[in-house]
Amino acid sequence: MNKLMIFASVLALAGCITTTPSTSVHQPMSVRPADPAPVRVANGAIYQAGYSNAPLFEDRRARNVGDTLTINIIENTSADKKSNTTTNRSSDNNLSVPNVTGLPGKSFLGASLAATTDFKFSGDGETASNNVFTGTITVTVIEVFANGNLLVSGEKQVGINHASEFIRFSGVVSPNNITSTNSVNSVQVADARVEYRGNGQIENAQNMGWLSRFFLNVMPF
Repeated sequence: MNKLMIFASVLALAGCITTTPSTSVHQPMSVRPADPAPVRVANGAIYQAGYSNAPLFEDRRARNVGDTLTINIIENTSADKKSNTTTNRSSDNNLSVPNVTGLPGKSFLGASLAATTDFKFSGDGETASNNVFTGTITVTVIEVFANGNLLVSGEKQVGINHASEFIRFSGVVSPNNITSTNSVNSVQVADARVEYRGNGQIENAQNMGWLSRFFLNVMPF
């Protein structure tokens, strides 16, 4: 009896634990910037060697590992597909056995055989999809490629009462697409991965129980 109560308690506690949903965005989703370079001796009044990465007449934009970048998520996809198939096939066959004397099987002599087949098939399919996702998230540069492109990744977590919402984004950004406000639209990001997931009581209510999933997997029909 004690073992049964312990097992029931473990199941109850497991149902109350809130876990972070899995993700497919590039990892890690945040990195620390490199340690600052040692202080160099001044070798000029305005232009100094070793400070080429800090232009004087340019807005502050993400370019190094650890820099942040704002992503304007503007995703609007629509797809529509229709298909229609019709097949018709028919055949008519006649076979007769002539009257030939001297052959066995007299009961089949003079008989005729007719066969008619008719096959028809008609199929119609239609599918449609429309997705709209807008929002804003600030990500971190986690890697700088040899050609200057930036691999960015980030996550925004919002907790509301007993539920949590996770917005995640990752992709490759070209510095040429970064605006003066240090932002870029998601449609200009290559290999973009956008996720909007959550956990909590509402999400748990939408999930099928483990016993129902078990019978759904083992049922042959």
